[in-house]
Amino acid sequence: MTGTLYGVGLGPGDPELMTVKAARLISEASVIAYHCARHGRSIARSVAEPYLREGQIEEKLVYPVTTETTDHPGGYEGAIADFYELSAKRLAEHLDAGRDVVLLCEGDPFFYGSYMYMHERLSGRFEAVVVPGVTSVSAASSVFGRPLVQRDEVLTVLPGTLPAPELARRLADTDAAAVLKLGRTFSAVREAFAEAGKLDDAVYVERATWGQQRVEPLASVDPSTVPYFSLALLPSPGYAARQSSPAPSPAATAASEPSGGEVVVVGLGPAGPEWLTPEAAVELSAAEHIVGYGPYVARVPQKAGQQRHASGNRVEADRAREALSLALGGARVAVVSSGDPGVFAMASAVLEQVAAGHGTGVRVRIVPGVTAAQAAASRVGAPLGHDYCVLSLSDRLKPWEIIEKRLDAAGAADLVLALYNPASRSRTTQLADARDVLLRHRAPATPVVVARDVGGPEEDIRVTTLGDLDPSTVDMRCLLIVGSSRTRADNGIVWTPRSY
Repeated sequence: MTGTLYGVGLGPGDPELMTVKAARLISEASVIAYHCARHGRSIARSVAEPYLREGQIEEKLVYPVTTETTDHPGGYEGAIADFYELSAKRLAEHLDAGRDVVLLCEGDPFFYGSYMYMHERLSGRFEAVVVPGVTSVSAASSVFGRPLVQRDEVLTVLPGTLPAPELARRLADTDAAAVLKLGRTFSAVREAFAEAGKLDDAVYVERATWGQQRVEPLASVDPSTVPYFSLALLPSPGYAARQSSPAPSPAATAASEPSGGEVVVVGLGPAGPEWLTPEAAVELSAAEHIVGYGPYVARVPQKAGQQRHASGNRVEADRAREALSLALGGARVAVVSSGDPGVFAMASAVLEQVAAGHGTGVRVRIVPGVTAAQAAASRVGAPLGHDYCVLSLSDRLKPWEIIEKRLDAAGAADLVLALYNPASRSRTTQLADARDVLLRHRAPATPVVVARDVGGPEEDIRVTTLGDLDPSTVDMRCLLIVGSSRTRADNGIVWTPRSY
């Protein structure tokens, strides 16, 4: 019979915050293992000490390096990998001998815990049981005396080792956050909070629930005093708002009228910052709130104090109402779209909600952007050099019968077509049907441009013909340009003459 490996979470530091199960397993185990630095002291062991008993075997797993350099040929990562392999072998000897092993882990074993490296090496050979523990995030929230999140708020947990710009982007996109692994990363973390406009709302918590715990505003902390066992906390914004702003009296509520702000619907172009117009860049910089589909919001450069409201791909109406509601209080709000906001995008969604009575008094402006059709055309020449039609093949907002009728009419009129939304995982037949409709009016040799991810890292531009078009090679990230009877294609260059 082999022994069982237990990854036991000890909680944040107070021995009384350990679970009953953790305390029982520690007292019953034959072997107690724990990590420590070269000095030999272990925080995990000190937390578990009240539950240890005489006669237990203790295995110190001493890290070969912590923050210092190493002469290991594989560098730091190589030294740590070798350490984990050696540690796993040491624990496996006890397990093979039938001895149960409890590996102590501060906080929760699977929450940035060191136990996970033993689990992945040993759980395939031996029974492995994980005992969860109270995390440092929960402990920090409790000692600060403020809830992490409530209702529909989103909590994001981040490692402080992320690059500051990425950390700032993620902080700007969330309601509440906890940033762990401070120590040497503290200055960059604080810079990220400032860049996200949330430094004044953040708190620093060190050694939560320990006797020497420390809680103070993040902005006032001396970086030279920050240890590894600390975190930055951005607690529930809703709770903070209610605590700092007493409810207005009924008379005051009746007397106050919202001052209308402004919603600017901004086109980002089809890809990176090189496609953004100077006018759009100015509007994005001036906005107090950025509203949009998550990947598009992520493309907007960070600005201190600017709040971000990212959402999913199919909630255009909700997104528009949120932007108008923010602007009702006098804020400047930018709603972002890929390409041009007036082409199958957010401009019409915002104006529809205005027409429905939302955002009365809010000014709405549209700032154009380079369209996907223009970008795709530029990669091959000038296929849009004469009259053309822009059509979406998505039947999510209009029935296929209407799409087919318009395809037939555009084909009969001999217009070049730019086809948006040609296919998706759930729409696999429309493009083949559209090709068949156009073949009623166009020769099979008609040039077709299949442009995927124009301006992005996976850009792929192909020129084929209407007869050879394979719908299975087309997905939602593609845009198609189908030539007219006048469109020419020579050596990858596609153009439509300006006159007949």
